[in-house]
Amino acid sequence: MSRIKVYTDGASRGNPGESGIGIIIYNEDGSKLKSWNEYTGTLTNNQAEYRAFLKAIELIRELKLSHKISFVEFFADSQLLVKQMNLEYKVKDAGLKQLFLKAQKDVNSLRIPYKITHIERNLNKEADKLANQGIDNKNII
Repeated sequence: MSRIKVYTDGASRGNPGESGIGIIIYNEDGSKLKSWNEYTGTLTNNQAEYRAFLKAIELIRELKLSHKISFVEFFADSQLLVKQMNLEYKVKDAGLKQLFLKAQKDVNSLRIPYKITHIERNLNKEADKLANQGIDNKNII
């Protein structure tokens, strides 16, 4: 059984604007299990942050097939996402409400204990870089 650390970030160039997501998943020994970036179309920054979190859950679900995961710690530099997911802030924006409800449902459906922690942006540089690469690579197939 292993504990994993998941770093997520969403980027938007404009608000709303061209957006991308970046995710990195580390094993408890610090080795990288998975990294991901993707272009996500025109979104607000907060929507992109939620999309990154949702994609991270999807990737964890895939990793569960080959790894025995006992605990997940999510790290994000979006204070809004972290506080909403930890039920410290209410979700007032209608556009975020659906993403929030899906994120709550999906993370709980993993049936793995988890924690969601806010980190400063400078501690999330790799996920941020991936999110921006997602935007940059939107036309590369």
